[in-house]
Amino acid sequence: MADRTLRGSRIGSTSLQGEAGVELSPRRSVEYLTDSGKRFTVVFDADAEPPPEWADQRTGEIGFLDDEAGQAAREEFEGKGTTQRTPWDMLIERRSREELEELLDERLKLLRARRGSAEPE
Repeated sequence: MADRTLRGSRIGSTSLQGEAGVELSPRRSVEYLTDSGKRFTVVFDADAEPPPEWADQRTGEIGFLDDEAGQAAREEFEGKGTTQRTPWDMLIERRSREELEELLDERLKLLRARRGSAEPE
């Protein structure tokens, strides 16, 4: 019996529930402005506090609110700089280059000893 009722329907791809009687929560559109001057809109719940910065889904650019909170977020973002710390930067913060060279030599000696190969002169 169950096989006959599901035959011909696409389970999982479409909803069998109608939209009649469904009331959506109140929403509001918030506009963001990118550095290139492009404006894009994001829809939030009416009660939600919109973040001062948001990434545009199409271009990936960071957009800021066009108000005081957005201006403060933009200044903070620019103050941080756009460069990210790489693993090499973090390593150099912890150890000097001389220490790293010593560690490298120790590890190479250990690996060569395991392989049984002689050290180069």
